[in-house]
Amino acid sequence: MPNQIDLAGRTGIITGGARGIGLAIAERYLASGARVALWDADATALANAHDKLAANAGRERIVTCRADVTSQPSVEAAFAATLQAFGKVDILVNNAGITGPNVKTWEYSAADFRKVIDVNLAGVFIGCKVVTPHLIANGYGRIVNVASVAGKEGNPNAPAYSASKAGVIGLTKSLGKELAKTGVLCNCITPAAAKTDIFDQMTPEFIAFMLSKIPMGRFVEVGEIAALVAWLSSEECSFTTAGVFDITGGRSTY
Repeated sequence: MPNQIDLAGRTGIITGGARGIGLAIAERYLASGARVALWDADATALANAHDKLAANAGRERIVTCRADVTSQPSVEAAFAATLQAFGKVDILVNNAGITGPNVKTWEYSAADFRKVIDVNLAGVFIGCKVVTPHLIANGYGRIVNVASVAGKEGNPNAPAYSASKAGVIGLTKSLGKELAKTGVLCNCITPAAAKTDIFDQMTPEFIAFMLSKIPMGRFVEVGEIAALVAWLSSEECSFTTAGVFDITGGRSTY
């Protein structure tokens, strides 16, 4: 039985919420009493996620918004729709991300590099830029950015992904310090790989490399990530901001 995290009365936005880690976070939020807004670029996946969640939690606590995190107007429209549905927002989880190709830096195309940075780093920035003023005005909020152990250590043959996730760590530290006296906390997590649809973007050799680096000898479960995010989203997380939370099975210990 999972530990009980009290998110009753809270509303959380989850980008990339239609599958994988984002969907697991939504399930944990709903089980903790929260309302959830799933933002994703994939309309079909959003519809499927909505039906799956509604079957257990009811439709009144779930809203879905098609959103492109690289576009500020798209994010602003999704935020407006979320506010129209729920009235306020308390939590933002910037989870949307892509891996990009698994090739060496000197073989990486500039276009692919920019695309990964645009989704994984600029997308987090835009989400924070749009939602943070609302949280500050309410005097309360929790922001959780999903980075990666690759942002700490750098994975070979993943230069754009590693750089983007390192950028998310730096952005989190900057914003968290800016918000320290506002009642809004901003932290990030640095998970090892989880078996999600994102594996479809990776080569088998790269997947094997990632597994070999984890002392526990397995990939993290999405439910384990969701549990950490749930605590970081709660009132119990009250004296940590600009923090980086490791969940790598012993790969990274700082």
